Amino acid sequence: MLTVEISRTINAPIETVFRTVSDIDHFSKAIPKIEKVAIVSDVRSGVGTRFRETRTIRGTEATTELEVTEYVPNERVRLVADSHGTVWDSLFTLKEKEEGVRLKLKMEAHPTTLLARLSVPIVMKMIVAEIERDIDAVKEYCERSGAV
Repeated sequence: MLTVEISRTINAPIETVFRTVSDIDHFSKAIPKIEKVAIVSDVRSGVGTRFRETRTIRGTEATTELEVTEYVPNERVRLVADSHGTVWDSLFTLKEKEEGVRLKLKMEAHPTTLLARLSVPIVMKMIVAEIERDIDAVKEYCERSGAV
């Protein structure tokens, strides 16, 4: 298992930050590399919501199906994807601080195949750079006026 943790302090209401990371419609507006999203479950919000996200990474289009497996408003949301021999477990946590909302993303990669065990450590630096850009984009989106 490989783990990455990234956090940022965001000067916006906690409800805005939570909505941005927990609602794929808002998240996709915040992240420029997300090309399209499609809800693939009857549930559109909260635990059980499944969606496909298509984004461009280094010029290549990649589609991943994610599921919301944990959802506590204004506190945390967990997204899990099983893709290319790896289970990606992403937990966003939010905490109000004096200087703003502390958003933390803890992403764990659990390779389930031999090929993934060999390749995930190699691509992890690229993945870390991508999710840092995502969190920075979330911060910028939430701090802009009218982002709600």
